[in-house]
Amino acid sequence: MAEVGASHNFGTSARRWLKPAAFVVALLPFAWWGYRALNGQLGANPIEATTRYFGDWALRFLLIALAVTPVRLLTKWNTIGRMRRMLGLFAFFYVTLHVMSYVGLDLFFDMQALLQEIVKRRYITVGMFALVILIALAATSTDAMIRKLGGKRWRGLHRLVYPAAIAGVIHYYMMVRAGFIEPLTYGLILAALFAVRILKRA
Repeated sequence: MAEVGASHNFGTSARRWLKPAAFVVALLPFAWWGYRALNGQLGANPIEATTRYFGDWALRFLLIALAVTPVRLLTKWNTIGRMRRMLGLFAFFYVTLHVMSYVGLDLFFDMQALLQEIVKRRYITVGMFALVILIALAATSTDAMIRKLGGKRWRGLHRLVYPAAIAGVIHYYMMVRAGFIEPLTYGLILAALFAVRILKRA
């Protein structure tokens, strides 16, 4: 009985500190960028460095959010399921910074130039496709929207995170001019996450 009580206390404690700790950790990439920006450590092209940095972290957090369910299925650690929505919103946070640094710092909010870029550059077209999906998912991530849409419709909508993630990997792959190992690695991680979901629910 003592062991059961200790396990219960540990689970309760984990639920209490897990989200705040993850929240702080998820902000560290932003804090590190701020430190580097203030100290002039963003390289010869700080605008491009900023845009790519936030894009990298957007994709990483999207994969981390998608990893929550496979980890829960493999480990039976149900508490981690509480993290999925918050991690998904952090992915959207970094996606927003990625897009705003490009639109604001590179294009100076020239919407006509942005539309031309979307049409002309396929990797931007793919990236904007992912952005539109993520905006819809972030806008419907609240408990109120879950109740309004209903659980079944809400889950169906949020399955669009999968094509968004695929588009994110393709966007990265098309954007890089050399060194394809990193986008391919992200693609393999995404494929592995899909495989775990399929095999565990088959």
